[in-house]
Amino acid sequence: MKHIGLLSDTHGFLHQRLFAFFEKVDEIWHAGDFGTLELADQLSAFKPMKGVYGNIDGQDVRVVYPQHQRFMCEKVDVWITHIGGYPGHYERFVKPEIYRNPPNLFISGHSHILKVIYDKELNFLHINPGAAGYKGFHKKCTAVRFVIDGETIKDMEVWEMDRNEVIKD
Repeated sequence: MKHIGLLSDTHGFLHQRLFAFFEKVDEIWHAGDFGTLELADQLSAFKPMKGVYGNIDGQDVRVVYPQHQRFMCEKVDVWITHIGGYPGHYERFVKPEIYRNPPNLFISGHSHILKVIYDKELNFLHINPGAAGYKGFHKKCTAVRFVIDGETIKDMEVWEMDRNEVIKD
């Protein structure tokens, strides 16, 4: 059983409350737009971390983190990428592979909007954790944590803060 903390679109900012939310996770997964390599290093010093680069990330981040990560967690085939779309609206770069070889869990960021959608056609769960940082158009800063137990994804919880509260803190 693995406890996972998932976030995206930090854009160089990590609120300290996220560390409390992720305190009991085994791993942190970042779905891109770290903003700085220092932020990525701060997360990976806190917990083991997997991540992908996003469209705003510079070469320093891209040298360390790939565009896509596909791996097994317990018995779940996981695919993380930054710009991936969501059920019915997959990005052209992932669409052929997602139809040819669908994962069990598809994670993307980029939209800054929290989405948890089951793709009934391809039979997998899609998660976009929204934006944990305050830069962007979103009104709420979000992240999620969940458990992978064998082939089951369960116990999903959402961390949420009003964007204006994040800016003030």
